[in-house]
Amino acid sequence: MARNEQLIRQHRLLQVLERTRFGYTLSELRDSLLEELGLGSLHTRTLRRDIEALQAAGIDVVSREMDRGRVWLLGDSSQTAYQINATATELLALSVGRDLMNPLNGTFIGEGITSFWNRVQAVVPENIWQHYEKIRQILFVSGTPAKTYENHRNILKTLERSILQHRWCEIDYSSLSQSNTRRRISPRAIVFHNASLYVIAEAGDDQNGFTRHWKLDRIDSALLLDDYFKPDDENYHDYLDSGVGIYANDGATVYEIELTESGLKWVEEEPWHQNQQVSRKEDGSIVLEVAGNHDMEIIPRVLAFGEHAKIIRPQQCQDAIKAIIDNLARSYRNE
Repeated sequence: MARNEQLIRQHRLLQVLERTRFGYTLSELRDSLLEELGLGSLHTRTLRRDIEALQAAGIDVVSREMDRGRVWLLGDSSQTAYQINATATELLALSVGRDLMNPLNGTFIGEGITSFWNRVQAVVPENIWQHYEKIRQILFVSGTPAKTYENHRNILKTLERSILQHRWCEIDYSSLSQSNTRRRISPRAIVFHNASLYVIAEAGDDQNGFTRHWKLDRIDSALLLDDYFKPDDENYHDYLDSGVGIYANDGATVYEIELTESGLKWVEEEPWHQNQQVSRKEDGSIVLEVAGNHDMEIIPRVLAFGEHAKIIRPQQCQDAIKAIIDNLARSYRNE
């Protein structure tokens, strides 16, 4: 069993319990989880252990005898704990975060954000709400892409089931260089990066087991297969922190970029990575060292700095950006 599988199931069980006032029998809980998680089977003994785990975590889950049998529901203290009371500052923080997450509209995460915001709005006192609205008139969020994953809702649900059940999935995928191709992948995790969703998965036709990141925008369809893969125990938080972007690679490369004083200020204001290193050399030059998994994680950032940034190492990255600059110069000379 993957280490996150039990946690995902227990979290969904808690969500099911939150939706009922009169409780569910174990059979009803099982049927709800089978439908929502797309599981093929789930034993009631497993549900009992999940309920005990929630109780051990301090969540007030109780049982009562009803005409239809023993039911399980959230107790009084748990219901009280879920009452919402927010200050104007907390409302402000929540609404700004909601704006930043706009690209997730159409996903289960976006639906959860909207649902929670509506519940907060319904119970917050009028004076608090009025104060929040005044502040919100002078604080704005800008720069988030005008995109939505509404059309990918069913694809995302299929990928979630694939991750949870460790089942191979067949997708129709279009990359920037290739038209629609059918690929067989083993999804492991979903990543939200720079306002886009990516699926971490290995391709079935890759004999080396190389992990790739598949952009959800480019997946036209997804079909769950009756073929299972063995889940790994990868710590994807550490894995994703290895570079500045979303490219996949077996190992990160340290890039060295020479900066001007203006370039240094920009890097200090908007860091490229939490583990970047900036140093002043004996000759007075300023060098940024940052890990990356692909040259194209670094080159666009350097180009955006213009004359205020220059790639020093690795050599192949310097050669690549020289070729890009030469092509750009020819393009503009031909006008």
